[in-house]
Amino acid sequence: MIRLSQVTVSFNGHVVLDDVSLGIKPGEFVFLVGQTGSGKSTLLRLMYMDIMPSKGTVTVGKYNSDNIENREKPHLRRSLGIIFQDFRLLEDRSVYDNVAFTLHVTGSKGKEIKKKVLHALGDVGLTHQRNKMAHELSGGEQQRVVVARALVNNPLFILADEPTGNLDPVTSSEILQLLKDINTRGTAVVMATHNYDLVRKTNERIVQIKDGRLFEVEMK
Repeated sequence: MIRLSQVTVSFNGHVVLDDVSLGIKPGEFVFLVGQTGSGKSTLLRLMYMDIMPSKGTVTVGKYNSDNIENREKPHLRRSLGIIFQDFRLLEDRSVYDNVAFTLHVTGSKGKEIKKKVLHALGDVGLTHQRNKMAHELSGGEQQRVVVARALVNNPLFILADEPTGNLDPVTSSEILQLLKDINTRGTAVVMATHNYDLVRKTNERIVQIKDGRLFEVEMK
């Protein structure tokens, strides 16, 4: 369970989020929509505690923003898969090594790493590309590598920050379908986007950020 309770976030005196509350249950798919600069990324960063609220409380599983220690944050993030718009792949490493990197950091062993990486690459349809360098892939393929990297620790939640922002409409739809397929297997997905056309094609829960507040909306 992810819960934000009466959360306010301010930067240099500017209020980005104002007294917002939100609950996301295991297995949900939630679109987080809003214009560029509305605070979508800030909301996601709160969920993996990259930033802390100025007021209020963020709870993710057993972790709470009121009392979490810095040494606990890596453990929190292992229960989350984080997808960035700008990929953040290691250009000097292969597809396989990009996905495996997360497991090396967390101390996994060789056989376990190979099993998990190949399983994650299979989930995104890139097993055959595992030996290619990241820069040799198309934008859509690179984003699939990012999804595989997010999946490799079998997270309870995936937080996707504008995962289709740099992709063409066809590839964007493919990435969305990939995330929906992952969701049907039980992983909750929170996807931030300003692409309303993409959101209109689904029947998922939609939360809009506007003027620092959150609203549940129905897309017509």
